[in-house]
Amino acid sequence: MWISTFAVLVAFAVPWPLWGVDRVVAGLPVWIWWHVAWLGLCAVLFSRFVRSGAWERGMGRRPESEPESALGGDRP
Repeated sequence: MWISTFAVLVAFAVPWPLWGVDRVVAGLPVWIWWHVAWLGLCAVLFSRFVRSGAWERGMGRRPESEPESALGGDRP
């Protein structure tokens, strides 16, 4: 699921639908607003990606199997 999500994010990072549009909204070109909204969407989706545990799985780590020393244990 995440691979297809990130593929769509990459595909639409460039504002293809706004190619050649000179429209201005609130003093900025529409394509800049596209980027502002797109970066916000990317931030939200990346946050969900990390919270889902997919980051740890992709890095070969399991959050529940961390050594005790990493959790504040007294072992050397």
